[in-house]
Amino acid sequence: MEQLLHYVWKHRLLPVGRLTTSDGEELEVIDPGLHNRDQGPDFFNAKVRLNGTLWAGNVEVHLRSSDWYRHGHDSDPVYNSVILHVVGEVDDEVRNANGKILPQIRMDIPERIRQNCEELCRTEDYPRCHRIIPSVPMMKVHQWMDALLVERLKERSELVAARAAKTGGDWERAAFVTLSRSFGFGLNGDAFERWAMRIPLQAAGKHRDDLFQVEALFLGMAGLIDEVQGVGRSEQELMRLHQEFAYLRHKFSLGEPLRRDDWRFLRTRPRNFPSVRILQIAELYHKGKVQMSRLLEAKSIDELQQCLTVKGTTASSRRLLIINTVVPLFFAYGRHIGNEDICQHAIRLLEELPAEDNYILRQWQACGLQVSTAADSQALIQLKRQYCDRIDCLRCRFGYEYLKK
Repeated sequence: MEQLLHYVWKHRLLPVGRLTTSDGEELEVIDPGLHNRDQGPDFFNAKVRLNGTLWAGNVEVHLRSSDWYRHGHDSDPVYNSVILHVVGEVDDEVRNANGKILPQIRMDIPERIRQNCEELCRTEDYPRCHRIIPSVPMMKVHQWMDALLVERLKERSELVAARAAKTGGDWERAAFVTLSRSFGFGLNGDAFERWAMRIPLQAAGKHRDDLFQVEALFLGMAGLIDEVQGVGRSEQELMRLHQEFAYLRHKFSLGEPLRRDDWRFLRTRPRNFPSVRILQIAELYHKGKVQMSRLLEAKSIDELQQCLTVKGTTASSRRLLIINTVVPLFFAYGRHIGNEDICQHAIRLLEELPAEDNYILRQWQACGLQVSTAADSQALIQLKRQYCDRIDCLRCRFGYEYLKK
């Protein structure tokens, strides 16, 4: 219910006519402020006029006045900047840490808004707001999709940046770990990331020219040497791989490898087995195709596809690798060095790639939403995971259109 009060205040769905505080002071809302979802007051930099005097500061929203004390705001200096307390019920006067009494306004939630919100939360349909999608102006659709895309890119780039930080600022290694995780294609993503973090790339680089040694090192650290017998490797080759890994493990004092139980093979097609994917990563690494510098030099989708081409990869899997590896890597690196051109290049890649084909997108398309590029599909994946799945319709611009219908 408090979220609805936030919604009503944010979108200025206030009663028509003269507004007054609980003490009878005349109130004019000039700017409700910027909604804050972190710690501190709920709205920053609001502007209101109280009895003809302009006030600028922050606004706090609660169901009841007494929540001010229940949340400890009366003793927190951070809330001394609050100029107005917006509540659903006035049941007490409120004071800040300086002892100053704050003006309060009681705000009702319009019945239409309340009913529409309950309807959204009750329905088991997906998307919940499907009925209003065809009527949303295209400009608003595009603006929201653009915002969702940037939001998703920022989230994914932060994961890449965290990997770079974890490796002491080594972006080549961050690129390798990000690529490896993408080769898990969801099911084995976590295992691939753990595996990639255990690969000593500096040591591996000394044997980069020898594909067999790279395969032995990569498969050995994954605990999957025995699994490649089913993909055209003989028992003799398995024995040689084991021997080579034992040698490399001793030479570089390598840590404990992963175990076969760390990987998921069930419900996975043979071509997607982790052992097969690791052989593909080994070939890419051997050829030096996926070094950070090499990827940054690629200026087109075709050039990136060539970088990611190895035996057994399809055009669709290479497109997914561009979406899940190259794009977040470029966006993260561009933000890291403050180069907006690299960030924009990442976005253009998504705009040039066709949309992914999955059930999430098909459901949105059934509502009448156009989905043509990977930029569209990534935006809608963000919408589902961060808004629809959490029933966070009050933060969604489609949800806003639904509530005011």
